[in-house]
Amino acid sequence: MAARYGMVLDLRKCIGCDACVVACKMENEVVRGKWRTYVHEKDIGEYPQVTKIKLPTLCNHCEDPPCVKACPVGATYVNDNGVVLVNNRCIGCGYCITACPYDERFKDSVKNVVDKCTYCYHRVEVGLMPACVSNCVSHCRVFGDLDDPGGYLSRYIKDNHAVNVAQTSTYYVLPEGIERAVIPADLERPALIYLWKNIIHGLGKAVLGLAAGAVVAGTIINTVKGGDKHNE
Repeated sequence: MAARYGMVLDLRKCIGCDACVVACKMENEVVRGKWRTYVHEKDIGEYPQVTKIKLPTLCNHCEDPPCVKACPVGATYVNDNGVVLVNNRCIGCGYCITACPYDERFKDSVKNVVDKCTYCYHRVEVGLMPACVSNCVSHCRVFGDLDDPGGYLSRYIKDNHAVNVAQTSTYYVLPEGIERAVIPADLERPALIYLWKNIIHGLGKAVLGLAAGAVVAGTIINTVKGGDKHNE
């Protein structure tokens, strides 16, 4: 049975050194000005009792990714190990970027394709850890097989009461007194993505042609997301 990869991010240990961010950028030759992983800084509480924490984020490798459904050419997909990848079919339309609820995709302006965290799958395939994990000086990142109950990752999740970002492969260990709301929200399935998959995508292929269908879908997705932001 194929492994199902996932990652724990232990917020008790992250010191915000950005070694993971730099290692990822170098390993994957990420285009200038863009990043596959981030370490955000958050202030928790109210003056004078304020706590500052570091919050690493990356693609959450969703179980049922909205980005896969938004892609008009099938370039974004989930492999047998549960890793969300982008193949050479990508046309750089950016609809998957809009569909990602975690804003963890970006456009490579040099190659004109979409890029994102891949768990350094080229390393994992040959038995190595993702670059961010190997270079984490405080060992706050833990990577492994979620389906192996006796594996280090599964034991770490259980022993440290890690919280899952629901319907994704990402877990966080929260420091004492820090609430769940600090970490990324559980995955929701926006109706607009299913509208693209079930109606517009088919219509675009059958009647308007792939490119026209993608334009219609992109317009709707951007309009709805824009409205959502306006109502926040």
